[in-house]
Amino acid sequence: MRYTASPGHPNTGAVGSNGAVRSLDRVLNFVKALPAALGRGLAAAVICLPLAAFSFEALFAPRAELWERWTVSDESNQAVIDHGAWDGFLKRYVTDGPDGVALLRYGAVTPADRDQLDAYVDWLAATPISTFSKGEQYAYWINFYNALTVKVILDHLPVDSILDVDISPGLFADGPWDKKLVQVEGEEVSLNDIEHRILRPIWQDPRIHYGVNCASIGCPNLQGQAYTAANTDDLLTAGAKAYVNSPRGAKVADGQLTVSSIYVWFQEDFGGNDRGVIDHLLAYAEPPLAAQLKDIKAISSHAYDWDLNAAGGGTSPESL
Repeated sequence: MRYTASPGHPNTGAVGSNGAVRSLDRVLNFVKALPAALGRGLAAAVICLPLAAFSFEALFAPRAELWERWTVSDESNQAVIDHGAWDGFLKRYVTDGPDGVALLRYGAVTPADRDQLDAYVDWLAATPISTFSKGEQYAYWINFYNALTVKVILDHLPVDSILDVDISPGLFADGPWDKKLVQVEGEEVSLNDIEHRILRPIWQDPRIHYGVNCASIGCPNLQGQAYTAANTDDLLTAGAKAYVNSPRGAKVADGQLTVSSIYVWFQEDFGGNDRGVIDHLLAYAEPPLAAQLKDIKAISSHAYDWDLNAAGGGTSPESL
């Protein structure tokens, strides 16, 4: 399993990306190379930074910065966007894995369904989304993010992790998140744009983190149905409850709380400190977890599993 893990984290509201944190290995390799490039003195100063008080993941994670152009909506427009093609795809290929983890049968996707997914993505890109209501827009952007992510994985199989899809620009960039993948209303848009410049700053709903899926085991589940204006609220709440009460979200052992790295990378979305994160967990915790959290005052560690959320161990038709 490919983990990002840390025994500690800053309490300064450091944020990160649900799938947009770059590979720590590249940063560490760069730091190791500093003696030759800069001389031992400066390199030693960098290497000796206290890791418990400094998160490399947070350093490279995008913050929520509003792309104001996407705040326009038309609440008088009662039209409904049809996500039936995406809904059918999810119903055919999302399956329940161990420990409640939703997995996707990438290797089973037929050529016809790949074509249909491509057509759905193209259709979303051609939709004049600014003319729709906020409710329709919310579902649209979540579905668009998830459909694009699945398409990216399918286009680059076989891979063991989305981090292996190395198409983002930048020296330390892993994954697809900064690559401009589509054009919407004349604007080039990336996955990071959707998550950090549209969804997070416009809706300011921490449950967004349970809606967008980064094709990883550590991520909240990819829902087995499409989001719609009618079901978005219910699906986001269901996703929050499922994730918080799974070991991927939070677990307490010997009085120590380990949380998903999402709550550290995005700490500002969960109250800005440990207390805010714990209060958020308590809002969705079932009685067993709630009882364990009752006396917890701080987060002890965090972890995230970047392994691909692939069912059956196969990621290409040849593996079936």
